[in-house]
Amino acid sequence: MGAVHAHRLYVHGHSVVHRLPAECKLVALVGFVFTVVATPRTAFAAFGCYAVLLFALIKLAQIPAGFALRRVVVEAPVVVFAVLLPFVAHGPQTEVLGVGVSEPGLLAAWNILAKATLGMLAAIVFAATTEQRDFLVGLQRLRVPSLLIQIVAFMVRYLDVITDQLGRMRVARESRGFTPKGVRAWPALAKSGGALFLRSYERGERVHLAMLSRGYNGTMPVLSARSASLTDWTCALLLPGLAVLVALGGWLL
Repeated sequence: MGAVHAHRLYVHGHSVVHRLPAECKLVALVGFVFTVVATPRTAFAAFGCYAVLLFALIKLAQIPAGFALRRVVVEAPVVVFAVLLPFVAHGPQTEVLGVGVSEPGLLAAWNILAKATLGMLAAIVFAATTEQRDFLVGLQRLRVPSLLIQIVAFMVRYLDVITDQLGRMRVARESRGFTPKGVRAWPALAKSGGALFLRSYERGERVHLAMLSRGYNGTMPVLSARSASLTDWTCALLLPGLAVLVALGGWLL
């Protein structure tokens, strides 16, 4: 597979969270996200507790708070959709800052925004404390099909390569005086997208041929790493366990 470099979301560290096996963190992440999603949207205190748990985890993992918060910007389309819901949804009306909005739409917007943000923060913590190789090992330990692991491995490995290629194409356009403004720029951007697709496809073919020449037979070598102990599982499942207790409190109260 070649050398596996650290991805851009990874934050080098030696915290307890960094040392946990990837399979433990992945199960904890899925458990926490499912618990947050299952929480009733009117349990406002529960969502506050989830946020406290996540920020405590960020502190424990020694991840700069600014680093985590900047990465949450990726959910901007979700934020835009949530902001529009109170104005387009039907139902009883209420006033917020002197503006009439739909109560069901307001609750739906809160539900989407809160759960998406908490899930995004949890995923950022996982990505910031897990290297690529450890992530692939974790998938193997969890008995994920080999074909899916290979797809994920190549996607992660060559995502930076494609991004760099896109950056070089942007520099080439700008060096020729191209400025992407208005509808007139769309044909040029579409052609750039097509060229990027063709170059990526050709690169994939060359990589596949190189792998075949080195004996690739459809399966990747099994990666090895430290096995997860009972202590590792206990530490990792502490977060979703506390989240389940908070969710139960939200349902009962």
